Amino acid sequence: MIGYGFTEQMHAFGRWKTDLMSAVERYRKWLEQNNMIGPETELRLFEMIESLKNDQLNIAFVAEFARGKTELINTIFFSEFGMRLLPSEPGRTTMCPTELFYDRTFQKSYLRLLPIETRLEDASIQELKKRASNWTTIILDTRSPEKMAEVFMEVVRTKRVTTEEALRLGLYDPVQDADKTRNEGYVDIPKWRHALISFPHPMLMEGLSILDTPGLNALGSEPELTLSMLPSAQAVIFVLAADSGVTKSDMEMWDHHVQALTGDARHGRIVVLNKVDTLWDELKSDEAIAETIRNQCLSAANQLQVDVNNVVPVSAQKGLVGKVRQDLALEKRSNIQALEDLLAKDILPKKQIILRENVLSEIGNMVNESRSIIVGRLNEANKQIKELQNLSGKNQDVIHHLLQKTREEQVIYHKSLENFQISKKIFESEHKTLLGLLSLDELDRLMDDTRKQMAGTWTTMGLKNSMRDLFNLMNQKVMEISKQVNKTNTLLQRIYKKFNEEHKLGEARPRLFSMSKYKLEMERLHREAEAYRKSPLTTMTEQSFVIKKFFISLASQARSTFYQANAEVENWQKLALHSLVSRLKEHKDQMKKRLDSLRRISESRELLQERIDELDANAEILNTQLADINMLIETVNRPLDAFLDDEKSAA
Repeated sequence: MIGYGFTEQMHAFGRWKTDLMSAVERYRKWLEQNNMIGPETELRLFEMIESLKNDQLNIAFVAEFARGKTELINTIFFSEFGMRLLPSEPGRTTMCPTELFYDRTFQKSYLRLLPIETRLEDASIQELKKRASNWTTIILDTRSPEKMAEVFMEVVRTKRVTTEEALRLGLYDPVQDADKTRNEGYVDIPKWRHALISFPHPMLMEGLSILDTPGLNALGSEPELTLSMLPSAQAVIFVLAADSGVTKSDMEMWDHHVQALTGDARHGRIVVLNKVDTLWDELKSDEAIAETIRNQCLSAANQLQVDVNNVVPVSAQKGLVGKVRQDLALEKRSNIQALEDLLAKDILPKKQIILRENVLSEIGNMVNESRSIIVGRLNEANKQIKELQNLSGKNQDVIHHLLQKTREEQVIYHKSLENFQISKKIFESEHKTLLGLLSLDELDRLMDDTRKQMAGTWTTMGLKNSMRDLFNLMNQKVMEISKQVNKTNTLLQRIYKKFNEEHKLGEARPRLFSMSKYKLEMERLHREAEAYRKSPLTTMTEQSFVIKKFFISLASQARSTFYQANAEVENWQKLALHSLVSRLKEHKDQMKKRLDSLRRISESRELLQERIDELDANAEILNTQLADINMLIETVNRPLDAFLDDEKSAA
């Protein structure tokens, strides 16, 4: 991807998604024109297009306080405003998690703020996002960057409350935060719990979404950030300060919240060594300064156990100044371009591959199925043409023999359909067993019992044991489900193999179910639950708040995982045998057409050439359709770099 910056590639990525949506829509129309679409298929295609429209590239910035991550966001994404759009001056630290995106459903730009008191409610941030009444909304004047910057100062606001209230909100540790207490038992806490910013910035409109997170304490007090928001990000930018290197709190944040994403190919992790300008010593040579910076990068890479190529030294502040003042030398020295290049060459291509794989897992199977059906029709047409040409000049007995043979094949086919119905019922029975294991009613009963047990316990140890037991039971349930999935998949494969062999259906392939992503998610949640269970803050915090936080974050996230698996399994039943049913129906239709054709020719030999001509014309139409579907497959599979090269050539 050399030669393309992040901004340029982000725009190209948006154009590629538009192209992909057009390809899916063309395919839908093609199916409609060829009478090959049903309600379920149409719904899947509609949902795919909607998913592409709403898809976002999520980039999360994670760091301890005062590492300069908000300044980094200003520099990379918003320097064209000619000022600091988001508050990032010394002493003005982002106090609440802030999401920046473009809301297509709301006509006006806005800043929405969730009061810190909502932490006491029995609802997650995701649930509260659906309740507009819970948020304070400020409409943005996008014509004035100065007014926008003034409004954005809200995200750094604090409020003074009693230590009792802060403790009740889970924002005060009597031991660790004792030095923060001021004025006889009062302490400063964030005014807002969460902030949402929507405005029509070009990259946000292309689907970019940015998450700016506060420091370690804030991450720890909002489990939802680490349970759903960070894992949903395609890239996590972990920011360190060049002058201090990897501190103890940096290491704790990395171990608990960023390192956990290792092994998931969906997530890119970049370490930024910010504030390298503090190492620009005028009494040292450029070579000596460069060596100092290299050593700091190596040290950070070793401590975090990452490739040193993924540690980027930058000066966000100097980069912003360089961009605003159009000082190319300062901008180059800030090395901000190296970070943008890494985002462009690593993160965006990964996101594009993931998105394409998601589309192909849905549309690819359907398109290949359509192509196979057309190829089958074409082969059948050519077979009949050859068969009818061989009948020319033959006596009536030969035609009657062929007619009788085709009728016998039809009888055998109808008998095999009875066997198919038996196989289908066996599959449905196994599927029902699988749904039973994924029952949300049973899970809800288990969670309710655990909650009552936790509320009735007198000791912290009893509370923590209940947390552990709940996740152990859920993990046992996941193992049972996985065994049933394997059993059901094996049955499905046997059914397909049997009917492929009996009817030569062109290797129709089953759509198997996979528990992999759900198993990974439950393993991650289990790790998070263990960290929450063993946290000193959990021990110090009031019991009812600990229970509430555990259930609205960890337990509810686990339930959501079971819910998604349940919904996918239920939908899978409709799709698992779809390919086989389509092929069997196609086989039946072709057999009927062949029988009708032979019957007509048997009654009137003059129709022989007419039927051959009909089949020739049909074969020509099928060849055109095959070319259309092959072009569609090529469009869906087209790589992003080829798309970018075309754009460059056109320019």
